[in-house]
Amino acid sequence: MATRYTIGSGFVITALAVTLIALLIPVDKFGGRTAAAAGRPAAEDDGGGTLSTAYGPLTPADRDFVRKVRLAGLWELPAGRQAQQRGTRAAVRTAGEHLVEGHTELDRQVIQVGQALGIDLPNQPSEQQQDWLGQLTRAKGDEYERLFIQLLRRAHGKVFALLAQVRAQTRNSMVRALATSANTTVLDHITVLEDSGLVDFDALSDATPAPVPSPVRTTK
Repeated sequence: MATRYTIGSGFVITALAVTLIALLIPVDKFGGRTAAAAGRPAAEDDGGGTLSTAYGPLTPADRDFVRKVRLAGLWELPAGRQAQQRGTRAAVRTAGEHLVEGHTELDRQVIQVGQALGIDLPNQPSEQQQDWLGQLTRAKGDEYERLFIQLLRRAHGKVFALLAQVRAQTRNSMVRALATSANTTVLDHITVLEDSGLVDFDALSDATPAPVPSPVRTTK
């Protein structure tokens, strides 16, 4: 009887210890894994903390979003110009035109937001984005058009998920306005890219390429 009691007590103590350890582990340890499972890109923490501004609190997630909007334009603008020149299908040229128009305006807005909120912004595409542009430059004919549509549709799909998250959570009015504007632009781009009839939807869930890389160089 004593042995059974001792064993039973050991199980109870072990279970309580495991529960206590689980409670002590910060929830954010699992945040990245949860976000990845949901298909949401994780925000980069620049270590600056939450700052007070005239437009409301500015969090690391807010700043990361603003930088990613800038990064998107740094590679999608040249990609759009290239599609206008190299596209043989009218739908591809139209998609390129929408990319150029949308990101020209969005880039103007994001620079204003960065200046108003004191956010350092990237001044060139990331290494990965430069690789995508290189792939497009090397591609020929039908391969080029399909690669252009697929790369851009995948990128916009990922950014769309980030936009919804930021728009719902930010308490900064300038960031919220930028997210609203970006949402309209991205939805328009997704629509024209899909209108080309070249999107391979089965391949959109692939792990590569990741469309929202971290900034590499910044400038005031």
